[in-house]
Order: sequence, then C-alpha cells, then structure tokens
Amino acid sequence: MSETAASTAPRASVASTASTAAATPTRGRGARIALRTVQVVLALFFAVASALPKLIAHSSASDTFAEMGWGDAGMYAIGVLELAGAVALLIPVLQSAAATALSALMAGAFVIQLTYFDGENAVTPLILMVPLLLIARARRRHNEELLRRVRGRHA
Repeated sequence: MSETAASTAPRASVASTASTAAATPTRGRGARIALRTVQVVLALFFAVASALPKLIAHSSASDTFAEMGWGDAGMYAIGVLELAGAVALLIPVLQSAAATALSALMAGAFVIQLTYFDGENAVTPLILMVPLLLIARARRRHNEELLRRVRGRHA
C-alpha cells in the first residue's frame, strides 16, 4: 500500500464516522419534531373535531348518542374524556398515558361502530389508534416520572 493511500484511509473512516455521528442527532431531532407534530395534530383533532361537538351538544353528536341510548350524559362524558386526552397529549409527563387512554377510547369507538352502526365508520378509530400507540410507545419513559409523582403525593 502506498504512503498516500495509507494516510488517507484512516482520515476517510474518521470523516465517515464523524458524519454518521453528526447525522444521528439530526435524524433523532427530526423524529422528535415529527412525533411532536403528530401529537399536536391529534390533540387538535380530539379537542376540536371530536370533543367540541359533544360538549356543545351539536345535533350530529346528540343524535348519535340518542340512537345508541346513551343520551346526553354519555355524550358529555365521552366529550370530557376526549378533551382531557387532547390536553394531556401536550403535557410531557402525561403524553404516554394520554395516548394509551385515547387508544382505549378508540377501541371502544371501534366496537360501537361495529355493533350500533354496522361498521359504517369503524376504520376511523383504528386509523387514529396507530399514531396514538406510536406516541404511547415513544413517550413511555415519561410513565416512570408520572408514577414517581403520583407515589410521592401518596407517601
């Protein structure tokens, strides 16, 4: 091997390693930004498009809950749960728990769509569950902090 080739080989691998190391935080930062963007979009969806019609007793929501036999109480309860989940998606310590709880709510919505409405819009809750479960998994480290805070208040 010539002296020139030998002296450039280590530099090339060092440069390659440095560029990989530099790209990793950028890629991680991009993923965090994308995940946060999805959280904000879902929070807005649950607050505005889902909870608000229930909480203002819009006819589209009240008719649906009346058809199921749940009435206004059921409608308001689901609206409050959705609004609370939307807000909690934006609070770091609650993100994973909120995404898990909203996923459970969407599982219930899926069952309701199948049983009461012949599956007419059953795919919608399933579509919403995918990013919610990704958020729950990605933000799961916040669960330890949440448990620590809850246990600290009851100790």
